[in-house]
Amino acid sequence: MNQTVIALGFFDGVHRGHGALLEKTVQRARELGAEPVVFTFDRPPKEVVTGKPVLLINSPEDRRGLVKRLYGIERIILAPFDREMMTLPWDAFVEQKLVRDMHAVHLVAGHDHRFGHKNQGTPQLLQEKCRELGLGCDIIPKVEVDGITVSSTYIRELVESGDVETAARFLGHRHCMTQTVGHGQRLGRTIGIPTVNLTVPEHVLTPKFGVYVSRVYLPDGRSCAGVTNVGTRPTVSRGEAVSVETFLLDFDGDLYGQDIRLEFCKRLRGEVKFDSLEALREEIQKNIRQTRAYFEENGVE
Repeated sequence: MNQTVIALGFFDGVHRGHGALLEKTVQRARELGAEPVVFTFDRPPKEVVTGKPVLLINSPEDRRGLVKRLYGIERIILAPFDREMMTLPWDAFVEQKLVRDMHAVHLVAGHDHRFGHKNQGTPQLLQEKCRELGLGCDIIPKVEVDGITVSSTYIRELVESGDVETAARFLGHRHCMTQTVGHGQRLGRTIGIPTVNLTVPEHVLTPKFGVYVSRVYLPDGRSCAGVTNVGTRPTVSRGEAVSVETFLLDFDGDLYGQDIRLEFCKRLRGEVKFDSLEALREEIQKNIRQTRAYFEENGVE
């Protein structure tokens, strides 16, 4: 196995703070002729310790995709956070998991990184252990935007409030969701506005209900502007099930069963129960015009 430079963290959202850490990992790997690797967990340690579900910005698949797409790191280890991992002492984690098993020669972690049994491992202890073992170590200081520390916790609040534009500034990219297209109730087709239907992945938070300007990335590499509704569709449904429905502008085809990446650009309005399907159709047409104007003003990327 190659020698490795390992980035440590949970990386929910893969935000600008994580980005500084991942860029340093790639830089050190290049300098040392080693392989850059991300070591993270398949679920939040807090969820396992407390037994209470933790809603995250991204699914594990999206975390993996963001790290690869934005920072070029191909090897991402999503280790199971089980009882064995939970009770492993911090120093044994470094010596056994990272150095012995993964051939680490350099470690990179954030200023607030805690690890090992009962979170006893700290950045200072990590640096001391690396010196003792002859490893390099970088601890990345906090990153701020407009005087606010970039953190997954803050970005979760922004996404839950529907402020995806500010979230994008802290993330360094648009909030995204990758899922397989499923069948909806096909009501969109009856009003001449067919949609693709996605379900929010398990343990992933839902943006605030409403209608969003979106960008949809297709399996063949193309992208389309979209109008996305997040919510329970009160005009056409009496159920409580949350759906994510997107009308793709200037697209004709069947995406059922294929994976697409949906990126949230801007929230246009809250979810509304309209008096008729015709009123709903007219409002969606207005949202389509707003979406076209958004991309004309801001460009695609």
